Order: sequence, then C-alpha cells, then structure tokens
Amino acid sequence: MSLPDGRVALGSPDPVEKAPSVPRRLVLVMAVAAGLAVANNYYVQPLLATIARHMHVSNASAGLLVTVSQIGYAIGLAAVVPLGDLVERRRLVTALLGLSVFALMAAALSPTIAVLAGASLFIGMMSVVAQIVVPFAASLAAERERGRVVGIVMSGLLIGILLARTVSGFVGDVLGWRAIYLLAAALTAGLAIVLRRELPEHHERQVASYGQLLKSVWQLVRDERVLRYRSVYGACVFASFSVFWTTAAFLLSGPPYHYSDRLIGLFGLLGVAGVVAASAAGRLSDRGLARPQTAAFLLCTFLAWLPLGLGAHHLAPLVLGILLLDLGAHGTQITNQSEIYRLSPGARSRLTTAYMTTYFLGGSGGSLAGALVYDAFGWRGVCWAGAAFVAGALVTWTVEGRLRK
Repeated sequence: MSLPDGRVALGSPDPVEKAPSVPRRLVLVMAVAAGLAVANNYYVQPLLATIARHMHVSNASAGLLVTVSQIGYAIGLAAVVPLGDLVERRRLVTALLGLSVFALMAAALSPTIAVLAGASLFIGMMSVVAQIVVPFAASLAAERERGRVVGIVMSGLLIGILLARTVSGFVGDVLGWRAIYLLAAALTAGLAIVLRRELPEHHERQVASYGQLLKSVWQLVRDERVLRYRSVYGACVFASFSVFWTTAAFLLSGPPYHYSDRLIGLFGLLGVAGVVAASAAGRLSDRGLARPQTAAFLLCTFLAWLPLGLGAHHLAPLVLGILLLDLGAHGTQITNQSEIYRLSPGARSRLTTAYMTTYFLGGSGGSLAGALVYDAFGWRGVCWAGAAFVAGALVTWTVEGRLRK
C-alpha cells in the first residue's frame, strides 16, 4: 500500500488485535502443518549414503543434495515468504503445498542424481511454507496471546525438523530411500486438503507490487532496531547449534561410541524435550519478560558446551549437553519470533524473511565452521567454536541493554 507521499507502507493496523482467542484446534493444526512442511527439507540427510550407492555416485556428490536443498530454502525465504503480505494466505499455503507434492514425487521417481538435485532444490523452496504459517498464526492471534500461539506453532515446526531425520532413517532402512518421498508426498497432499478446510481466509492489505514488497524488507531492517538485535541473537545461537549437529555424527561414529547411523539419528529425539520446554518462552514473552528470558536462554546455550566437551568420552554429560543446547537454542528462537511479530502487524511475512534469512546464514556459517574446526582441532575445537558463537550473542545482549539506558 502506497502512502500519499509515495512512500511504501511497511505495516497496517492489525485487523485481529481485538479478536477473540484463536481456537486451540486451529493452533494445533497450524503447528502440525509447520512441522510436516519443514520436514520435507530434512528427509534426505540420513539417506545420503544409500542414495550414493544406489545411483553409483560418490558420497561427496550425494552430499550436495543437502547443499542444494539449503540453497532452495534460502531462495524461498527471500522470494516466496514475503508473498504472505501480498497474497491471500490460505490460498498461498495450499498452493505451495500442492507444488511440494509434485516436487516430492519427482524426487521419488528420479532416475539420476541430477534430477534428484533439481527436485531437492524445489523441495527446499516450497518447504518455506512453514515460515508462512508462523506469521499467519501470529496475525490471527490477539496481542495478549501472540507469544503463546507463536510458541506452540514454532514448537511444531522444530519437532518436525527433529523427527524428520529419525523417521526417514527408519523408513529408508525398511522400504528404501524412495519410499520416504512417496510417504511425504501423501502426507503433504493430505495436509493441503486439511488446511484448505481449516484455515480462515486472511489477507494483509499491504504493498501494491512484488517489487515494493521486496524493497520494504530492507526498510524494515533499517528502521526496526529490535529486528536487527533479534536477528543477531538468532544467527549466533543457530550457528552454535549447527556447529554441534554438523559434527555430532563424526563424534558418535568414532571411538569410544562407534554408533550406527540409525542410532545416531535417534539422538535427534533428545531435542524434542528441549522444544517442549522452550515452548513456555512464548508465554513468558507475553508477560513482558523477553529480555531477561533471552539472557537465560543464551546462557543455557553457552553453558551447554561444558558437558558437551566432557561428552567426548562420556555419554551422560553428552546427553545433558544436548538437552541444554536444544532448550537454549529453541527458547531463544521462540522468544525472538514472539518479539519481532509485535513490531509491524501488517508486515509479519517480511519480518520473517529478514529474520530467518539472517538466522539461516548464521546456521550455514556454523555448519561450515564446525566441519573445518573438527578436521583441524578435533572435538575440543568444536566446543570452543560453538561457545564462541553464543558469546557473541551475549556481548550483543549487553550492548543492547546499555544503549537502552
């Protein structure tokens, strides 16, 4: 929407601020939708070795499927997610899920690694529908309950990420790697039908064109101080989180553990406890406790690296460290998104684009750093790198507090 002086309106009054509470059924449906949608981008990870053998390519070539999926996700964040502020959201969500079905079927039927890579790129792009569902839920919620609603939907999204690898590993072992894509296509098609029936029509009256939409993302970053700080917190914490999960398989497959791929995948289930506990972050944010709880979650993530360091030789501290790391990372994420959705009610999809792009870049940097540091310095170097990323977030939190005074 253009203003009389030609400027682009970043947000409009929230049409549902005085609305009644969102039905719990709808919140749970949106949480499941976010989890199933984002899971499509993670099914491939435990199947890479099997795909390499089946398609007669190197492990390195198969590993590029993850990179291609991440590239697709990044493209989707930058180009697709902002459409939530331009296009009617129920129609957009169901259309993207429909396209996901075709991409998943293409992956299941891929005759070559090149075709599978192309399908993976498209799957990554369409899986950002989860990042449309989250601001959709925030827009439907009244101010008094927004943090709680965002916390529940984000918990569904995070659980989807955590369970995708475990489910994929088991399905791949029993039925072959193509079966998980066929199963995912069926689940996604069913999800589209359910959401078409359950979601209300919702349209943000915003900018007049797609070009104005993308331009206003940068205006939001420039004008919203809270968005900038929250993006730094998210990027640093996700970098720390990615340092661990990128290198965990190296640690667990070697001495003293010597775990199989299926058993390593089960460690992802430990993160579910962290997600459930972190869901309380949204409720605390509703009570005005976002700043102190951010410090608590950042400290939790930082301190997790002490037991993780001891976990090089002992399982109990490793499990404790994973629980603390997931609690801190997911709690920070839910707090961040609860706060940024308070900034400009009519621009929540663009706020998601700005925040999640930074968040994703932090995670990518953490993954790269973890792999390089592990190769050069081993597990001790990984722990120092993971702690260093969170230390950067804690310093930023301190600076923000002083500037507020």
